Amino acid sequence: ASAATNTGDASAATNTGDASAATNTGDRSAATNTGYRSAAVNTGEQSVATNTGYLSDASVEGKESVAASLGIYGRAKAVKGSWLILAEWRKKEGEEWEWHRTDVQCHYVDDDKVKANTYYMLKNGVLTECGPEKC
Repeated sequence: ASAATNTGDASAATNTGDASAATNTGDRSAATNTGYRSAAVNTGEQSVATNTGYLSDASVEGKESVAASLGIYGRAKAVKGSWLILAEWRKKEGEEWEWHRTDVQCHYVDDDKVKANTYYMLKNGVLTECGPEKC
């Protein structure tokens, strides 16, 4: 459990630990995390939060930003005028631990079809809204 935090503009916060957080408040910045059950959060405008960890979250609070959650059972949320990028994974038939990516989608948060400040994940190729708990 560790943290990477950055508050400068055009800067990066990176973390690879499990149950960790990478946060950034600078504009045009990146917060990235690869750890299991981790969070990548960015509050700056035109910024990116990415997460590839299993059961992890990516969220952005600045306009014109991107929240990308590409890990197994990952979810993402963003403000209106930003983008979500989500991946879906499935276990390989007959294999308990072997996963393969089945879909990657990009969605614009318009607060109509895709709600702002709401977690989403892909389920069977469909953008699915999540509650406060994991989907």
